[in-house]
Amino acid sequence: MKFAVVGAGVIGDLHAATISNLPGAEVAAVVDVQFDRAQDLAGRHQARALRDIAQALSLPDIDAVAICTPSGEHADLVVAALQAGKHVVVEKPLDVLVAAAGRVAVAERDSGKRVTVISQHRFDPSSQVVREALSAGRLGRVTSGSASISWWRSQAYYDSAGWRGTWAMDGGGALMNQGIHTIDLLVWFLGKPLEVFAWTGLLAHERIEVEDTAVATIRFESGALGVIHATTSAYPGLNARLQVHADRGSAIIDNDELVYFHAARQGDIGPDVGSGSPDNQAAAVLGAEPAWAGPRTAGLRPTSHAAQYQDFLRSVADDRPPLVTVAEATRTLAVIAAIYESASTGRPVLVGDADGSGESGQGSSGLAHARQHDAP
Repeated sequence: MKFAVVGAGVIGDLHAATISNLPGAEVAAVVDVQFDRAQDLAGRHQARALRDIAQALSLPDIDAVAICTPSGEHADLVVAALQAGKHVVVEKPLDVLVAAAGRVAVAERDSGKRVTVISQHRFDPSSQVVREALSAGRLGRVTSGSASISWWRSQAYYDSAGWRGTWAMDGGGALMNQGIHTIDLLVWFLGKPLEVFAWTGLLAHERIEVEDTAVATIRFESGALGVIHATTSAYPGLNARLQVHADRGSAIIDNDELVYFHAARQGDIGPDVGSGSPDNQAAAVLGAEPAWAGPRTAGLRPTSHAAQYQDFLRSVADDRPPLVTVAEATRTLAVIAAIYESASTGRPVLVGDADGSGESGQGSSGLAHARQHDAP
């Protein structure tokens, strides 16, 4: 499969490196309005350098497009690629508006092509273990979960590009840009989200429109309750931690590693009062990690990205949906949009159905409402 990588920044670099290290895939073109960046990245992958996506979409030998541009451009570019008959891999989020995600869903259906949205941590060995245990009922009834992202981004980071920290292009701050992967896993693990209540703040940065700190509670259809905390104001930058708790077991993922896992064995009664996290089964259930190869790009090794790309290639070959579909990405986007609306209005907000329409829920209107203010 021959890819055109659209956007030659850090993420575009990572996607290009991932594609180049996969059997059955190659980087055939790199597109960037800053043509010198396109030339640099294309030169490292023996690909063509192009100035705009229309050039790439007109080439018959381009099979798929990897979209790595600012978030507010995603939906328009995905739709254009689908209408040109190309498959699409798009970086998270799918877009900054739920309604825009709906346009992607329609375009995908009409085109007959495949779209996947990068949620690479679903492919981490730790995430796969927890998801399998939950699906099989090994942890019992899920009661609660928490997602905490305690990261740091300097003022220089936000000042480095005009789109950073804006509603139009970034779509949000600590939640939409940094916290979305951990929130995606929480929703993937705990099921259909129904309602959120949230607060956000801009506490440690200047000259940005979006939040650098957010907290929210979330209620799921199963009855499980969740807590979300995300910040880019935790100097010098700590961890991303996800906890899932049920009445027969618990699991903790810290910085993508399964650091704790315990599932009650058949016949175990368990203590009347328990604390201290005894009997950690993480090493036993995790086993050997897959040895995906690949060079480091911006300090990252494209392991889970490679796994998601492999799933995407197989989905096209087998004519089946990929693991991360437009509907799945829209559900996570709708949760974040509902959080922004709740923080803006001071009220609980129902999460829209994950059908991509943006019409049945509060998410898209909440994000639009928040954009009318300096901070949500």
